[in-house]
Amino acid sequence: MRAKMRLTDNTTVGFVGVGNMGQPMVSNLVKAGWRVAIYDTDMDRTAAFASRIGCGFVTSAAELGDACDVVILMLPDGKIVRRVVLGADGSDSLLPGLSQGATIIDMSSSAPTGTRELGAELDAKGIDMVDAPVSGGVKGAVAGTLAIMVGGSERAAQDIDPILAAMGRRFHVGPLGTGHAVKVLNNYVSAAGLAATAEALLVARRFGVETETLIDVLNASTGRNNSTENKFKQYVLNEAYNSGFSLDLMVKDLTLAMEVADACGVEAQLGHSCLNLWREAQSWTGRNADHTELARFVFKDDAGSVSPDAQA
Repeated sequence: MRAKMRLTDNTTVGFVGVGNMGQPMVSNLVKAGWRVAIYDTDMDRTAAFASRIGCGFVTSAAELGDACDVVILMLPDGKIVRRVVLGADGSDSLLPGLSQGATIIDMSSSAPTGTRELGAELDAKGIDMVDAPVSGGVKGAVAGTLAIMVGGSERAAQDIDPILAAMGRRFHVGPLGTGHAVKVLNNYVSAAGLAATAEALLVARRFGVETETLIDVLNASTGRNNSTENKFKQYVLNEAYNSGFSLDLMVKDLTLAMEVADACGVEAQLGHSCLNLWREAQSWTGRNADHTELARFVFKDDAGSVSPDAQA
């Protein structure tokens, strides 16, 4: 049995990927008293951020691996995670610097099967891997209230719990890979809720119901969901569309969710229909769209309303 990792006052936590989510997550680690070193390909922005919050900064993944016993990854997808951890064609990576007994924590939204494959490769080298994706968005990252879905052995989950506690509420959901499975299934349910709400608003508007009124009613009724509470008035009805989570990433997570469903022999008719709608929105909005612009896609052909009398 591998020795239990000891977290001490001298433990340095590495963090790769200091973007919209990564920055507040690192800030909360520092506030909680952890020594943190960060790495990101955007060197200038990362160095400025490190100076501002008082954490360490390195200029290569290999250097980060050498300096840390625990490394957190917050990256766009599992392919990038694999490249950063193992390297490709001699590229910079964490692996050359990591020592036996080190732990990789992938907090990205990665493919569950890919996570298990990478974990097996790392295990053969004496390195632990835990998947710990999050939900709660930038707001939750700033507040330190993220829902963290932890996949891995009981021992590994317990070892890293004091670190994850600085960023949110932890749920140990099962063995390696299950954290990423739960995350993409959560995002499927979230995406379906946003799409259903957008379609309901379009119907309501054409029938002569004010959209804000419908949102208020939904939030007091059984139709209430995360999108009705936290997205439509905040980002959609005011046409801000700036929640901080991209439509491309939602499509990626939906795709992964349906891959898990297919692998488990679940037909998931609603899920595949939902994915098709989001892919159409992705093509229509173009690159770099916020995920709340799914509603803009649903509303795009709205030419007015019909009176209730017309439906009698």
